[in-house]
Amino acid sequence: MQTRNPLVAAAAAALILFGAPQLHAAPATTPSAANSEKVAETRAVLRDLWADHIFWVRAVVVAQLEKNAAASTAAEGQVVANARQIADSITPFYGKQAADQLFDLLKGHYGTIRKYLDAAVVSNKANEDAAKQSLTANAGAIAKFLSGANPNLPYDAVNGLLLAHGGHHINQIDTLKGKRYDDEAKNWSAMRKHMDDIADAIANAIAKQFPAKFA
Repeated sequence: MQTRNPLVAAAAAALILFGAPQLHAAPATTPSAANSEKVAETRAVLRDLWADHIFWVRAVVVAQLEKNAAASTAAEGQVVANARQIADSITPFYGKQAADQLFDLLKGHYGTIRKYLDAAVVSNKANEDAAKQSLTANAGAIAKFLSGANPNLPYDAVNGLLLAHGGHHINQIDTLKGKRYDDEAKNWSAMRKHMDDIADAIANAIAKQFPAKFA
């Protein structure tokens, strides 16, 4: 019996629900612990950053499928710049060294997506499967990093969120390549909501860990 790839399983579950698995952590803020307005501002900033991630990755996918090298190069530059911004967003809380570690992990995340895309363009199943395995391993590494930095981000919950996110990327590539645009639209809707889930989970966990910074 063939074992189902965890990326595919997680994305399938997310698509069924039209959203991503929620991180069931305790509420990050109380009136005495943090300023709710500051927490909301942090969530909004992180939501924008994570939304930009999927926007620019999708732009790379479309450009590659259309064989538009100039558009692909420009979009890929934005993917890397956005990864740097997401990583730098944790600097005030965990320092530059931690931000650099996260940047490397996010670059690895994109690198595995790009490997899958390149394999999908030429229909290389073996390389597609290898890329999925790398994406799964990278999700675990990011989850380990985040859970190690913040006790309000439990590994299993974060890993589940990231596996579903990777599955959305895979589905996006497959549906765009197959010109199944209605399916891609549904995937995008789930993917977009999922970015808010990830951003909110991180913002809430940080606010809970560093209440003085949100006072």
